[in-house]
Amino acid sequence: MEKEKGHPQAAQITRDNHKDNSAHSQRMRLLAAFEVRRSVTTIEARRDLDILMPAARVFELRARGYDIETFWIDGLTECGRKHRVARYVLMGQRHE
Repeated sequence: MEKEKGHPQAAQITRDNHKDNSAHSQRMRLLAAFEVRRSVTTIEARRDLDILMPAARVFELRARGYDIETFWIDGLTECGRKHRVARYVLMGQRHE
């Protein structure tokens, strides 16, 4: 049996809806993750949500009126290497 990695709730988000890798589906997975945990790091977005360019998806969501802040943190990859990564936090509701 293969061991599952990542955040279990985020994995559920990926399986349930938006299974393709279109930019739209990636944005929807990211928004769904924000509902569950309020913040997502670059590493988590890549590993748990299958979003290889999370900064681009955040940029697009901001352009659509979402208030997303970026905080820089040190994060560890699965192989144990430390990187300076973004933690994206959804600050509130969408602004029209």
